[in-house]
Amino acid sequence: MKISAIDVKKLRALTNAGMMDCKKALVESQGDFQKAKLVLKKKGQSKADSKSGRIAAQGIVSIEIEESKHLALVLEINCETDFAAKDDQFVEFSNQISNLLVNEKIENIDQLLDCSISGFERVEDFRKSVVAKLGENITIRRFARIFYQGTFGSYIHGNKIAALVDLDIDDKDLAKNLAMQVAASKPQYIDQTDIPKEIIDGESRILRSHAEQEGKPKEIIEKIVTGKLNKYLNEITLLGQEYIKDSDLNVSQLLRKSNATVNLFVRYEVGEGIEQKDKNFADEVKEQVEASQ
Repeated sequence: MKISAIDVKKLRALTNAGMMDCKKALVESQGDFQKAKLVLKKKGQSKADSKSGRIAAQGIVSIEIEESKHLALVLEINCETDFAAKDDQFVEFSNQISNLLVNEKIENIDQLLDCSISGFERVEDFRKSVVAKLGENITIRRFARIFYQGTFGSYIHGNKIAALVDLDIDDKDLAKNLAMQVAASKPQYIDQTDIPKEIIDGESRILRSHAEQEGKPKEIIEKIVTGKLNKYLNEITLLGQEYIKDSDLNVSQLLRKSNATVNLFVRYEVGEGIEQKDKNFADEVKEQVEASQ
């Protein structure tokens, strides 16, 4: 099966594995991205590529809500250091991009970069201007425009983690608490029915393989796999997680008590999935001084 360079780059962006590792995984999985991710996980090859150039893994996330439109925007913009993320010019750049996205129907990053913005013909020109001033790589990594249906809850933690929850009942406190849950506990799905079968099957194979390699007796392997799989599925689903404000409840039980349903959630974390180089404070100061000269 022929694997395109675009698909290899996409998998690399998702996993941070090497280009050749990604290509081999896609060939082995016949182009299926979910299966390819599992192949990389099983082989232990999903690792950062330190030769990827100037890495922009710091930055900020933001949330903008336009209640009249029932629209919520979540945005992540990256730079190279936390110093730059706190710079007024960087923050202003983020604010203007957020404003633009709320007021214009923009579907993707390429379309956004080509849009006009105050003082510049294109957002890309604005971005390059800020890069020149700060001396750091800056990327608009991702955004989501969400038209919510029910009660909307949002939570920002230190401009580094943003979480949004759409709840089907009128309970703003519960929606806010669930947004905090999403921020703290990193669920990937609402409940187990949302998890693709191939993900469950793939995780089962990995757990079974590990148990066999550890020499566990055949008669107890299935029990081990079932127990560990259920624990894993609860960890990655919002409804299966222990509620952060009451350890006697999981989120599913909390929702049943309120007769509520989560329509959707979104979670962004700055630099999530991006390789970050180890730096100390002195290194960051030195970079800032050199950039300003």
